[in-house]
Amino acid sequence: MNPADTLTEIAVPQSQQWVRGNLLTLEELNASEINIILDTARALKEVSTRSIKKVPALRGKVVVNLFFEDSTRTRTSFKLAAERMSADIVDFSVSTSSVSKGETLRDTARNLVAMGVDAIVIRHRSSGAPNLLSQLVECSVINAGDGSHEHPTQGLLDLYTIRETFVPRGKALSDLHVAIVGDVIHSRVARSNIWALSKLGAKITLVGPSTLCPDSFSRLGVTVSSDFDAVLPTVDVVNMLRVQFERITSAAFPSVREYSRYFGLDERRLKLCKPDVLVLHPGPMNRGLEITSPVADGPASAILRQVSNGLAVRMAVLYLCIGVSSLRRS
Repeated sequence: MNPADTLTEIAVPQSQQWVRGNLLTLEELNASEINIILDTARALKEVSTRSIKKVPALRGKVVVNLFFEDSTRTRTSFKLAAERMSADIVDFSVSTSSVSKGETLRDTARNLVAMGVDAIVIRHRSSGAPNLLSQLVECSVINAGDGSHEHPTQGLLDLYTIRETFVPRGKALSDLHVAIVGDVIHSRVARSNIWALSKLGAKITLVGPSTLCPDSFSRLGVTVSSDFDAVLPTVDVVNMLRVQFERITSAAFPSVREYSRYFGLDERRLKLCKPDVLVLHPGPMNRGLEITSPVADGPASAILRQVSNGLAVRMAVLYLCIGVSSLRRS
């Protein structure tokens, strides 16, 4: 049975072009594949509005959350996404597992696969860990964030939120100018956004101090600036990034106050923006540093909508990688 046939009363778009069993990076996807995920997410978002928030599309499938780093939003979002597609979900706790006794990623993964899992959702502190895992196992591997490399589903949910906001206003993604602001060098979210937005034709400007947003990023086809106030009037979307103090090993800026003064988004700066500007943040927020509460909680902000859209995007990714792709392999 085609898994689409089990999505009762949901018009899931045709996905014949989707052939990937893994989602490791947005860098390797083309524009068509990105749009397939976004279109599928749009169809599946309706499930969360039902009184019974579940469809049987992945019944009998087993998904493991393998998180080597702390996470609240991403782990919970993947867990709910799997449950709403009727998959069985296993939350793997690294702190109470054999990993704490020295077991390698290779052995952990092979033991999980031997138990009959269909997908491993992995977050890891080391860049490239999901790619390595995909070479070790035959089940699907989905990257939930690896080091400072990528966070594909965060990039997709940001893209979904942008598209959901501007397409009804008659603006395509290729018409938009997006500012990604803050700690770019340590941000896997920034890298995924750069790849996804550029593939769909958006103009991108990175903003931050040179220690956190070096000119070398311009090789990716983006503009790099340290003048936040000058950039703001020209952009349609302001995507603020968290300052990742846990990854910063030297003095990246003189003080928190100094950073907020030059690169924080507050009410004064919001007035410099276009009236219909969209404000995003991947969370968790350092309120008062990257963004003030009046802006984060104000009408321009789509931060909570990002969380809701993340659930639909992750449902779509699971459906495509272990529903559609497994059908092709059978």
